[in-house]
Amino acid sequence: MLNNSLIRNIIVTSSVLVLAACGGSDDEDQMTRFSLAVSDAPVDSADAVVACFSAVELVGNGDESLTFTVGESANTVAANDVCKDANGDTVPNTHGVDLLSYTGSDSAALISGSEVPAGSYGQLRLVMATGSYVQVGDEQIPLSVPSNELKFDSFTLDAGGNVAYTVEFDLRQALVNPVGQAGYFLKPRGVRLVNNLEVGHVEGTVAEALLIENSCTVAPSDTTEPVAVVYFYEGSDLDVTTLADVGGAETHQPYAVAAVYFDNVSAYTFSVGYVAVGDYTAAWSCQTDDDPEADDDLTFNGTVNVTVNGDEAVTAVDISG
Repeated sequence: MLNNSLIRNIIVTSSVLVLAACGGSDDEDQMTRFSLAVSDAPVDSADAVVACFSAVELVGNGDESLTFTVGESANTVAANDVCKDANGDTVPNTHGVDLLSYTGSDSAALISGSEVPAGSYGQLRLVMATGSYVQVGDEQIPLSVPSNELKFDSFTLDAGGNVAYTVEFDLRQALVNPVGQAGYFLKPRGVRLVNNLEVGHVEGTVAEALLIENSCTVAPSDTTEPVAVVYFYEGSDLDVTTLADVGGAETHQPYAVAAVYFDNVSAYTFSVGYVAVGDYTAAWSCQTDDDPEADDDLTFNGTVNVTVNGDEAVTAVDISG
């Protein structure tokens, strides 16, 4: 059985899949140019989080449903040899991506500039293949997705327009290791689809004096270990007693979660990518062992209000008091 404390120490923010579409010429005004990429943010306690993709499906634009098969469809990424079956053989028509190699705004393309009919699609589905895993030291632990698909709700691609979407994974909420079951599971919670024109990015710092005052770890020798965690909740001035941890039962559930890391010089930083435009309450805690499968007794040391603007603008957050 895997040690469940390992899961409590894994912190991931803003794993994202980017959908971009650009309008064509007058002769192409019923088409949209479609691209899809994958990106992620750092994880502590894991050396790799490898996702194996086999296809992307756009479902239900009237009678139109489109499937982009890895290595076969035009404008789709080539297959690679990362994904292996139980016998160690490469799974055909798959592309494995180590999410930890693509952080922040960096991304790995799955589909690049494929023309698709404009209109409303009922779902976007990412079809996963055998071979996904989490690497911890020398051990590769299987990573599974229910029904081998990640399904996202409806979205619209405008004719002759310019649209871009991001499917964001907050793996601190989505990645779990249930007691009594082998391997990791990627659950739909903590996964959302956002319009890139209506999102921004957050980059912040926590003052060392504040960490010391609240008995947090400071200046750790291992800078891959978080010293604190910042939780984002939709809405300003929220009562701290109403804020839930990951897996908690309080009124307000986390929108996103970010770990705070020491930069090995003097700063303690955190970041969250692809946050929907709006007002948020950011609550921080010295506790870094939030179990995503349990309602933990989490103590927040303070809160600040954060306003996120669109067009992928960066919002600076200074937690110093």
